[in-house]
Amino acid sequence: MPRLFAGLEVPDEISQTLSLLRGGLPGARWIEPEDYHVTLRFIGDIDPSSANEIASLLLRINRKPFEVTVQGLASFGGKKPRAVVASVLPTRPLLELQAELERIMQRLGLGPDARKFTPHITLARLRDVSPQDVANYLSLRGYYPTRTFTASRFALFSSRASTGGGPYVVEDSYALTA
Repeated sequence: MPRLFAGLEVPDEISQTLSLLRGGLPGARWIEPEDYHVTLRFIGDIDPSSANEIASLLLRINRKPFEVTVQGLASFGGKKPRAVVASVLPTRPLLELQAELERIMQRLGLGPDARKFTPHITLARLRDVSPQDVANYLSLRGYYPTRTFTASRFALFSSRASTGGGPYVVEDSYALTA
């Protein structure tokens, strides 16, 4: 049973600049640069028939390419930090694509995504890392100059059923060409 999610691939040029931020945070499990992505909708463990139905419905999405802006670093989890991320500007085209994916998944009978959509690229997953260590990391390494890329497609990814998920495989991609 595949574990699926829809997302945007991160171009190699941006992945390489983000990968330079790896290290310097004890307890961080750094994501491999080839696995960087912007999750639009986590789908979960799906039977093959449902996966095929999802893939065919995604073909119907008709949207234009849009700019994606990666802007700065942050952490998720507050007093119990769980990830270091590169923030992605929540532009209207990005939010509209994510909302359309959410509607499609709910029409298929999947429950609403439990988390509020906050676009980002996960750089590291954290376990038992103190908020002070994360704050120190962000103050020392947290500057990331704004980078922009054009999203000309989105992808249906699969992942292993494991902690952290990767490596991720693009099962299919959908052009943004409206």
